[in-house]
Amino acid sequence: MTTIHISDFTGKTALITGGSSGIGLATARLLAAQGASVWLLARHTDLLADALKTLETARQSAQQKFGFVAADVTDLAQVDQALVQVKQAIGVPDLLVNSAGVAQGGYCQDTGMELFHWMMDVDFYGTVHVIKALLPDMIARRSGYIVNISSLAAVMGIFGYSAYGASKFAVRGFSESLRAEMKKYQIGVSIAYPPDTDTPQLAYEIQYKPFETKALSAGSGMLTPEAVAAAILKGVRRGKFVILPGLEGKLLYRLSSLFGEVINYAFDLTVAQAQQKQGTAR
Repeated sequence: MTTIHISDFTGKTALITGGSSGIGLATARLLAAQGASVWLLARHTDLLADALKTLETARQSAQQKFGFVAADVTDLAQVDQALVQVKQAIGVPDLLVNSAGVAQGGYCQDTGMELFHWMMDVDFYGTVHVIKALLPDMIARRSGYIVNISSLAAVMGIFGYSAYGASKFAVRGFSESLRAEMKKYQIGVSIAYPPDTDTPQLAYEIQYKPFETKALSAGSGMLTPEAVAAAILKGVRRGKFVILPGLEGKLLYRLSSLFGEVINYAFDLTVAQAQQKQGTAR
């Protein structure tokens, strides 16, 4: 089977959600430095304006286009309106990176339902909203690439992350189904599982981590957003479904699911045979 990938970002267009800071901004800067046109989507206009200035410092040619739209990914109407603006500016993006996300640890019994909903709304539904807004155009064009950023907390359940882990496991399940469904449309899908990364989100999150959760992460290293961004784009160039920045993530993932890629391959063969037998593809 042909691997769907983007081998060269020069001249490509990208949309990055959560692009005003952290992993999203680092990915946007790296794409800009590799010749892509980049649009950012996040909530706060002031932060987006500052982020846009950093993209300009990475510009490689006058042909590149940079811009942003302010929208809350939890609000489907805002997302739809924002994506109209993006498509008017750069067309249907070649690459979508869903980096918008929130996290707050805590004991399950002490975590209010509003926090469960908040994390699910941003991390999961925010990802789905943006993809659903772009997918019809990508399918019609029969090309595109989607990266969803999950977390090592979706590789296996982690103490203190009953709400956050659930939202990121939802992103994992969604991405696995989406990968299988999009192959026949030549749309690539990747999911990234970054470990603790030195971002404003982590700085916020640390104050709420139970001491047991802090103990679990005490022996682990912390990656920079730039290292995670580099791993993500390397994965896209190679058409890797699972992207694991850092050694810790690779070890944890391999230990938790030794045969996942083999199962995906077997499932793909079965689906392809069924589609061939049916004679028509949707």
